[in-house]
Amino acid sequence: MSACVPARTTDANHTERTHPPHSPPPSGPRRPRIASADVSAAAAVFLIALPLSLGIALATGAPLQAGLVAAAVGGLVAGRIGGSPLQVSGPAAGLTVVTADLIQQYGWRTTCAITVLAGLAQLGLGCLRVARGALAVSPAIVHGMLAGIGVTIAVAQLHIVLGGTPQSSVPDNLRALPSQLADLHPAALFVSLLTLTLLLLWPRLPGRAGLLLHKIPAALVAVAGATAIAAAAGLVLPKVDLPSWRNHALAGLPEGPVLGLVAAVLTTTLVCSVQSLLGAVAVDKLASARPGGARVARSDLDRELLGQGAANIVSGSLGGLPVAGVAVRSSANVHAGAVSRNSTMLHGVLVVAAALLMVPLLEFIPLASLAALVMAVGIQMVSLHHIRTVTRHREVLVYAVTTLGVVSFGVLEGVALGIAVAVGVALHRLTRTRITHELEEGVHHVHVRGQLTFLAVPRLSRALHLVPQGSHAVVALDGSFMDHAAYETLQDWQSTHTAQGGTVEITGRRSGVRIAEPSALASAHLTDVDAGADGASEAHCRCRPWTAWRNHQCERPSLLPAGDRRPDPADATGGGSGADGANGGSGANGGSGVDGTRGTAASKTAAHRTGAGGKDAAAGAGGADPTRAPKPDRDGAGAHAGAGAGAGSGGSQLVRGISTFQRYTAPLVRGELARLAREGQRPAQLFLTCADSRVVTSMITSSGPGDLFVVRNVGNLVPPPGAESGDDSVAAAIEYAVEVLAVRSITVCGHSGCGAMQALLDSGPGGGAGTPLRRWLRHGQPSLERLGAGSAVPPRLTGRTPADAVERLCLTNVVQQLEHLRAHDCVTRALKDGALELHGLYFHVGEAQTYLLTERDEETVFDRVRAVDLAM
Repeated sequence: MSACVPARTTDANHTERTHPPHSPPPSGPRRPRIASADVSAAAAVFLIALPLSLGIALATGAPLQAGLVAAAVGGLVAGRIGGSPLQVSGPAAGLTVVTADLIQQYGWRTTCAITVLAGLAQLGLGCLRVARGALAVSPAIVHGMLAGIGVTIAVAQLHIVLGGTPQSSVPDNLRALPSQLADLHPAALFVSLLTLTLLLLWPRLPGRAGLLLHKIPAALVAVAGATAIAAAAGLVLPKVDLPSWRNHALAGLPEGPVLGLVAAVLTTTLVCSVQSLLGAVAVDKLASARPGGARVARSDLDRELLGQGAANIVSGSLGGLPVAGVAVRSSANVHAGAVSRNSTMLHGVLVVAAALLMVPLLEFIPLASLAALVMAVGIQMVSLHHIRTVTRHREVLVYAVTTLGVVSFGVLEGVALGIAVAVGVALHRLTRTRITHELEEGVHHVHVRGQLTFLAVPRLSRALHLVPQGSHAVVALDGSFMDHAAYETLQDWQSTHTAQGGTVEITGRRSGVRIAEPSALASAHLTDVDAGADGASEAHCRCRPWTAWRNHQCERPSLLPAGDRRPDPADATGGGSGADGANGGSGANGGSGVDGTRGTAASKTAAHRTGAGGKDAAAGAGGADPTRAPKPDRDGAGAHAGAGAGAGSGGSQLVRGISTFQRYTAPLVRGELARLAREGQRPAQLFLTCADSRVVTSMITSSGPGDLFVVRNVGNLVPPPGAESGDDSVAAAIEYAVEVLAVRSITVCGHSGCGAMQALLDSGPGGGAGTPLRRWLRHGQPSLERLGAGSAVPPRLTGRTPADAVERLCLTNVVQQLEHLRAHDCVTRALKDGALELHGLYFHVGEAQTYLLTERDEETVFDRVRAVDLAM
């Protein structure tokens, strides 16, 4: 007996407890339960996988059984071991070109051996836990690789669609295409076109019947329909040939040059791993975006790599195609409601059953139908969405080179070219730094656009030496990186310049990084310009996002030494922090101790950097001398100092706000706005709300440019069609949004404390219509009548009753205006077609809380929108 295993002695007094005390003994072994959602999802995935597996095997030139073997192994092995519960693995279109090249060069048995070796390599990578490193490959390279593979697949399968035989490469296929078009096979072309037609039209069936039929996969319908019609018409076509499983070829010892085999294994490993890992990440996003339902654990990428490696070892050993995560089947699995890996494994069981029991039926399928199906899949791999994405991120060169490289030379060569171009583009961007020097009203501006590395130090030094001694300079760093050489250069120049009597202000986009302060003469920070709104842009700025002009409370340290400061007469009469948004405390007669008429240019620049407005001098200066005339700042607007200047004119605040936007916000949004200018507006929603200044639509909806088509009016009113208003602006906006912009939803948003609703209550039913405002408010009379009718249950808020009559009318008005909205012809048609949704919102200003209109048990309720409801 081993010394590691202690001998067990029988103790007569010892009773072995086989179940917890005070509980009945177990009735027997527990049977694993499979959720009904997993069963239905497995059936849906199986119906998609069956024709695609045969089609991909046909496209590679492998035995058709190899596609079924890979599908079964991918479902059973990768589904059980893999780290992504909902990802479905099997023969992937992205591996078609790689596998076809291997079969042509080395034969089928050696290709199976290469698949086994690639699986072993994946196991090694999984054990080394490098799965996250595979995600470092640029998405432009991955999308370009898939697009190149898609083009290769489509061009090759086009020959089979036309009734011919594909060549070995894309250039050869293109050269042979004219002769193939001259020698068409009518029956094959007819079956292929029929397959493509069913594939395209099936998801677009209208009506309720279409919603029910959409549950049947389009790929299955296309292949089955084309097969049935071909059989009924008696067409003579090459069909699926599944030899007996007894003659199925298994893996053999690899034969061929060592370097070629190593390259083949690396290529297969790379494509399988990257496609599977990216697919797992995409499946996580799809699963998390599902409304409601069971939550699925996030993917373990290292375990997923181990599962894919094990699946490739088994598939290659059994004579199957290489296995990888498949986007089409995985997305179908998620959308079908799968909640665990049981759906993936059950789909594998169904594939095994089909491979053993459905061989006679599968042999009726024409090869032209499978070729058309795979050609459609190849075309879909060239995604317009991916092209737009890489264009927006300025990666289109990498995408194009990778695609052309895969098409012209092969997958490994194309990916290598893409990586080389991506590295070159990154180096170019790193070294492309633009440094300019400008003089604006006595202030020297040095603007650095791009990454500041040692390569840009000579240009930076030349620009800095253009700043004269004793002057004020502003250095704007518009980049995300600065290396040590550039830091030392900038710091040394700052120390020298301030020692010679000059002042330096450094602004930038990096938060939390500072240039050392060599003297008390300057405070120079590398900060995030976006943080200027929330108090991070300056050490003394306490402003929060969406701060109103009059509420800015940004105090800035004076740039003058203590000995040069002159007492401000305003200090004796009140003081405080009476800085308005113009000069931020240095050029206003507040409590900063600096003469408002001698505010330095640096303080004015700081004021422009931190916000559009500020704390009004009238509120902060107390009894400041009203006779002191403000000195104009750099924007030509007066520095509103003292009580006599008041809170500052709206024009000055507007100019300062625009100036801040142009200098700091515009560079950040210019690219997105340029794209919108090129492509035109495509908003998703028409948002109709009140003109009240407290309702900031972009803030309460977290929307940006191009998201909302906004209509604002007094009382968020929607005049019904035919109303005698003399103003069709609201109806015109509705028609334009629905008919031209094709918005998908319309929202009517009311708010608390609405002055229009108060005016309606004050005027009462049938109020006068003498002024333009009263004539407009006549469109709110139906809301007032609805509130007073008492025939229906009035709308209410979740958890509480409306505070007063004004709030009750505000809620009722939202419901009434939605009824007016439904009466418009364009809205009626869109609602009938299912192309439009209507929503009601109520925004409580004091609570900063939004309520969404819902129907509950014949009751109209405004439910509180909580943060947890938005966490997808």
